[in-house]
Formats: sequence, C-alpha cells, structure tokens
Amino acid sequence: MDTKALLKKVREIEIKTRSLTKQVFSGEYHSAFKGRGMAFSEVKNYQFGDDVRNIDWNVTARFNEAFVKVFEEERELSVFLLIDVSGSGNVGTTQRSKRELMLEIAAVLSFSAVMNNDKVGAIFVSDQMEKYIPPKKGRSHALMILRELIDFKPQSKGTKLSEGLKYFRNVVKKRSICFLVSDFYDENNFMEGLKIANNKHDMVALRVFDPYEKELPNLGIVKLYDSEKGTVRWVNSSSASVRNRYRKSYEVFEKQLSDDFRKAGIDHASLATDGKYLAALNQLFLSRV
Repeated sequence: MDTKALLKKVREIEIKTRSLTKQVFSGEYHSAFKGRGMAFSEVKNYQFGDDVRNIDWNVTARFNEAFVKVFEEERELSVFLLIDVSGSGNVGTTQRSKRELMLEIAAVLSFSAVMNNDKVGAIFVSDQMEKYIPPKKGRSHALMILRELIDFKPQSKGTKLSEGLKYFRNVVKKRSICFLVSDFYDENNFMEGLKIANNKHDMVALRVFDPYEKELPNLGIVKLYDSEKGTVRWVNSSSASVRNRYRKSYEVFEKQLSDDFRKAGIDHASLATDGKYLAALNQLFLSRV
C-alpha cells in the first residue's frame, strides 16, 4: 500500500473508531484498569480507624507518637497489544475479516489508552516473533501502531502465540496490561506461557471469530482453504452429519478455550466479525470494576 493510501486508511479507521472509543472509555475502561498498585505518598498522624499495618515505626519512634504511611494508587499504565498476524486472520464472510476486526479493536484500545494518558505498545506474532513497538504516549504513536498493523506483511502464516508471550515476558519488565488479540487457532500449547505472563502482568484475552466458523452452511460441495498451511480440502456441506461434526468440533474447541482461560484466571471476551463487538468489550470491562 502506498503512503497516500495508507494514511487515508488510517484516517478512516480513526474516524470510524472515534465514537466507539468514547463508548469504551465511558464504559469503564478507566475504572477497569486502575494501575499496578499503591505508591508511597507521605506520612500522617495516626487516627482511630487507620490500618495499623501502615504504621511507620521509624517515624513513630523518632517523634514518640504514631504515624502511618499514606499510599496513592499508581495511575499511569503501559498497555500492550499482542496481536496475532497469522494467516487465519484473513477469514471473513460478513461485514469484515477477522484481521479487520483486530485492527478496529487495536484502534479502540489504543485511543482509549491515549484518552487515559497511558502508554501503548504492540507486539505482532505469527508462529514467530514478528515485530515489537515500544510503548509511548500520545495520539501520533497510536496512529503509528495502526499504520504498522495495516501495512504489515508477516514473515510467516502459522500460529505460535507462545513466541509472542515469551518475548513480552522477556522484554517488558514493568507490570503492564496486555491484550492478547487472536482467534486462538494454535496447535501449540500457549496456555502455560499465558499463565506465566499473568503472574506478573494483567493479561486479557480477546478472541475474534467469524459466525461461519461456528456452523457450516449448506452450500453443497465446497472448497475449504487453510490459509495458514496452504492446503485445500473439499467438503460436502449438504451432508447433515458433516455439518453436525463440524459444529460439535467447534463447540468443543470453544468450550475448552473458555475453560482454560477461566482456570488460568484470564479475563476474556469473544468478539464476532458480524456484530457490535463493543457490547462484549464493555461487559468485560464492567466485570472488572
């Protein structure tokens, strides 16, 4: 994509997601992600009802009267977008492809971070580490991330999320929020790496999907193309048994993934290419407040 077309596309995405960002921001983004803990502010005289665990014994001994430490919530966040750029993101049968939905989600989250005066960075991963964008504040940096994502050509089409998670853990030392955005079609075990990352960081999983991935439509003999492996398979979608096996296989995948997130303590949401995904995103944020 040439520079003029790229800038036009970025501008279109910014305009399209501007009102969505305001909805997400008013939908408790700023309450759902409150910072990483409490920072020491000052000491004050002990008053009845203060937590005795906060007594500063050094100051108390010096002045022969009780003083307690006062803490303030750390507000500044670093928000990371760990985005799956594998071949399966090109799938889309309705309003947008999964890759286009991931772009919109990245825009909404980036601009929400900007509105909250947070830093935002990004990691792109396929079955290998593809690109790292360090976190910075400001609209111009958020727009740069979107430009990179729109025009990015991954080196590989496969999926191995553990590679991106490992890079994130090794590079990002300060506790951060990380949105892992993927369809999670990963034959490798990424859940262990996600659990390890969640021990230090605030990990949130956002699963994108297309409705036709849930249920195969009755279209006769159809050609199914695996965009990651480059293989083709002919399927008789008119067969009720074939459609039933397809549906049950997807239901097993969906349930297993949800159970794994729940057991690992990972907040997650499923966002469809054909619907108003903001409802699911806002519900996720509200559940954290």
